[in-house]
This record gives sequence, structure tokens and C-alpha cells, in this order.
Amino acid sequence: MLLTLEHVSKSFGDPADPLHALQDISFQMRRGEFVCLVGPSGSGKSTLLRLIAGLLRPSSGQILLGDEPIRGPNPRVGIVFQASNLMPWRTVLDNVALPLELRGESKARRYEIARAQIALVALNGFEHHYPHQLSGGMQQRAAIARTLVQNPELMLLDEPFGALDALTREYLNQELLRIHRAENVTILMVTHAIHEAVWLADRVLVLSQRPGVLKADIPIPLPRPRTEALFTDSRYLTLVKQVRAHIDRPTVAGLSSKMP
Repeated sequence: MLLTLEHVSKSFGDPADPLHALQDISFQMRRGEFVCLVGPSGSGKSTLLRLIAGLLRPSSGQILLGDEPIRGPNPRVGIVFQASNLMPWRTVLDNVALPLELRGESKARRYEIARAQIALVALNGFEHHYPHQLSGGMQQRAAIARTLVQNPELMLLDEPFGALDALTREYLNQELLRIHRAENVTILMVTHAIHEAVWLADRVLVLSQRPGVLKADIPIPLPRPRTEALFTDSRYLTLVKQVRAHIDRPTVAGLSSKMP
């Protein structure tokens, strides 16, 4: 297994009165898998990704990358956030090459690798553009390329297309599947969109309301490569309903906590 979580919990704040974000999370991921993580707002999805990225430490339990415990940021793990976080004063080429520059690669070598990843995310011709000259979708593709230059074994995506319009998001989902096939990278992606999770993933993990516990681990046995024809396929629609049935409705006074 590439990734193993064993009874992982995370709390914040005063130990005498902690905020319990995640509780007793255990699951594994195989190399090459595409797994999506869904759940209501506040269920700890982003916290879980930050734990796996080594940006936070678990309060209890352990996270293993292969056989090695994750105790801090690891070059074998890349993460892409909802905001692209591109440096506005650097071109696309220099933004994508930044991790290699920090690693001490020569200019020629880092540009060679960066150009290959820019081509992979279909940004050819935009190498010398600045972030403000790009659309939101193009900025996110540049952010993905910046992560891929590190050749990560595991890529974490935290709602990377959440701020984009529906058509751009759909296009970038298709691009993400293409990149997944081309690079055979293992992907764990947080999304609020159930239909998106089912269309992309090999498995969908469902977290409960806070404190987040793993409510369901649902296999998605749909054929690959996946096309838009699946959107009306009865197998796809059944899986969307199955995932939705496990998701809690955010608690509102006087209302049921269960999705209809």
C-alpha cells in the first residue's frame, strides 16, 4: 500500500476543552488509485489532507507513506489547494519551476522539466505569461504542473476547481483524468460535488459531520476511460444516490441531520 492511516484523530485548541475535528480515521490507498473524499462542510476533509501532507500532526494514530511514518512535509507528497497560490511576479514557467529551483536544480534542467509539465497540462504557449493574464482554470492547471514537477507519488487535491464555473470545472475534471492516466500518479481529492466524485474516483470516502469519522468507503466500479456518456448511465446514477445516502445534512435547528 502507498498510504495507510491507522486510527487517526485530530483535535484543536485547549486540551481541557478541545475541538475534535477528526476521530479514529483508518483507510488505505493503493498506488495509482484515484480516491475522492466527500462530506458536509466542517467534517474535517481539508484537515485530513493537511495531516497526510505533513502540514499538521495527528493528535493520535499514525499515517504511513509506504512503510515510513509521515512526520512533516515530504517531497513524495504534493498538494494543490483551491487557491492556486501562484506568485504574481513570476511567469508560468518560473512558477512551475519553483520547487526545482528551491531544490537546487540548474536553470536548464528545471526549465526542461517545467516545460514538459506545462505541456502535460496543456498550457503550451503560456510559459511567459503572468498569473493575472490567465483564467482561473489556467491558473489551477499551472498549480497542478508546479506540483507534478516534484514527481510526487501521492497528489492531494483540496477542492482545486471549487471556485470555477461549471463548464470550466467539467473540462478540468476531464484534464485531471487524462493527467492521472498519463502520469499514473496516486490522487486523493476533496470535493463537495458528489457527481464529480463518482465520475472521477475508483473509491469514494464519506466523512460524517464533526467530529469527522469515516462513514463509508464506496467502490466505484465504472469502466475507464470515463466519458460524459456516463452522466446518464444508470450505474453512475445509482452510485451517486448511494454516496448521497451516506452524507449527513449540516445540522440546522429543528431539521433532520440526514439527507433526504
